[in-house]
Amino acid sequence: MPSTFTAVSYAKTLSPAALERVRTVLAEHGYTVTAERSESHPGFEAVVLELGSLNPAGTTNAQGTARLSRLRAALAEAGAGELSTAVVPDSLRHAERKFIIMDVDSTLIQQEVIELLAAHAGTEAEVTRVTEAAMRGELDFAESLHHRVATLAGLPESVLAEVGAKIKLSVGAERLVAQAKAAGHVVAAVSGGFSQILAPLAQRLGLDYSMANDLEIVDGHLTGKVSGAVVDRAAKAVQLRLWSAESGIAREATMAIGDGANDLDMMAAAALGVAFNAKPAVRAVADAQINLPNLDVALALADIHEP
Repeated sequence: MPSTFTAVSYAKTLSPAALERVRTVLAEHGYTVTAERSESHPGFEAVVLELGSLNPAGTTNAQGTARLSRLRAALAEAGAGELSTAVVPDSLRHAERKFIIMDVDSTLIQQEVIELLAAHAGTEAEVTRVTEAAMRGELDFAESLHHRVATLAGLPESVLAEVGAKIKLSVGAERLVAQAKAAGHVVAAVSGGFSQILAPLAQRLGLDYSMANDLEIVDGHLTGKVSGAVVDRAAKAVQLRLWSAESGIAREATMAIGDGANDLDMMAAAALGVAFNAKPAVRAVADAQINLPNLDVALALADIHEP
């Protein structure tokens, strides 16, 4: 019988031996490969394996979820750093319209903006240390944000434009947004960073939705505070649900991409939560991983092609 998932294996170069290990794991977990095709993408190769399931009648949702988790763990082990395999719900891959939401720092862009700002304040080492601990989930995100932003007090507002000019998009980011939107999908970004940086970036890329924290500015200088509620892990999940609903897209057709602990709620709320070059704690619970510095992989996972 058909399953409701598709396996997508990818790597810079896919070896026949590594792909055979994937097929073996699928078979050991009760799946047959009903169709297989190869794809070539910028910077990587992919093989798409459509699955048939040998699920016994009467399997409960909880049992199915546990079985899927075991399969994903076994596929990660079988990849052995040579390739990655994502098991993607067909509700996402086959959806006429999909909703894609991304974290910003170290996901949509290559840098952590607060570290770039801290370099101007001479507090980069301290801020980097706190940022890394927060992304590993060792510190409360809101508390860590207030601590880091406080070190920026007194910086002139002009540093925001300087930092904005240094932003580098992640490889494939522009293509991911443009190709998804051209195909009629909805793309959003939500950040624990700052709206003064994200807003112009969102306009440049043509994002449908975006949200981040507001740095408080008085008399042309940063006060070391943020205005309003902090965009934390809970807020990110709320925005996924709100924006996808506003777009008329069901949860089953959503994908969330992030790298840190503050992305976990958002990733759990999506049909497919994707860890992008992520911290170990995030990779351990994500539905899928992108272990190349290339967001083009997300297009392959969601089955989005040039229209």
